[in-house]
Amino acid sequence: MLFNYLPLLAFLILVVAVAVGMTVASTALGPRHPTVAKGLPYECGIVPAEAARRRFSVSFYLTAMLFIVFDVEAIFLYPWAVIVRSHLHMFGFVEMVVFVALLGVALLYVWRKGALEWD
Repeated sequence: MLFNYLPLLAFLILVVAVAVGMTVASTALGPRHPTVAKGLPYECGIVPAEAARRRFSVSFYLTAMLFIVFDVEAIFLYPWAVIVRSHLHMFGFVEMVVFVALLGVALLYVWRKGALEWD
């Protein structure tokens, strides 16, 4: 029984050996030219134009949360659309209309409150 897993074990050993070998080879053979700009916490040695710790406005986070809420709506709509005729029939249709209407009311509320403005 365990003999069937022998190729998988060999593959795992080969993958680990290649990963370790590449890491050791790049460390041993790679060029090292440290500079002050490369030591900064940004990629590619680019000198930062401003501090890394800056504050974001609350509207940024509110917009991100709204995106997640309405993205989840799209995630729920796709499987519903696939099985509505075969399994859910009228009950599933009414349930999804209520769901979309509730999210529509939420979107209208957020819109009226001005949460979607970028000012």
